Amino acid sequence: MIIKRLITVNEIFHSIQGESTYAGRPCVFVRLTACDLRCTWCDTPYAFHEGGKQELSAILDRVEAYGCDLVEVTGGEPLLQEGVYPLMDALLERGKTVLLETGGHRSTVRVPAAVTTILDVKCPGSGEAAKMDWSNIDRLRPHDEVKFVIADRADYEYAKDVIARHRLDGRVAAIHLSPVHGGLHPRTLSEWVLADGVPARVQLQLHKYIWDPATRGV
Repeated sequence: MIIKRLITVNEIFHSIQGESTYAGRPCVFVRLTACDLRCTWCDTPYAFHEGGKQELSAILDRVEAYGCDLVEVTGGEPLLQEGVYPLMDALLERGKTVLLETGGHRSTVRVPAAVTTILDVKCPGSGEAAKMDWSNIDRLRPHDEVKFVIADRADYEYAKDVIARHRLDGRVAAIHLSPVHGGLHPRTLSEWVLADGVPARVQLQLHKYIWDPATRGV
């Protein structure tokens, strides 16, 4: 009997990468369904439950149809699904540059070495900071990236402490501080970073400045 690999997918779409060091590049997004966090500023709550089961081969065919070499596996929380691992392996086998965005509370121990993990460390303003799996910090590799979504000064101070305490500067490809879109003004965050000399990038969500944030599939 042949066992089919089924993965619950929320959406697959082609857009401009809005975050990370790959910002501005065309990218195929594979958004998986389900998340066990409820961040206060979450912009994709529809990914909590919406979606349907798809075979791995069908997902790969849809990705290939876009003719794009950069692919991000995201969610929801993609590491909730066992099928994410054969998916990442298969994308790598097809020569794709693979990014994984994960919330930091699920172990990254099985993430393939060639995948760029973008570890989203939750700050207090998210309401989910206590769920962080700090062992994921120890597993960061030089090509990985770390992201903090900043809602206010308390979040900024928290991120600054994590960066210093875990000596993230020089350990990863980039550290990003991202103001909550429509909440904390980017200028305010930039002034804090400049004043303190924090070794991080102020990151805006580029896609939200190109398209209406309410638009899905971009």
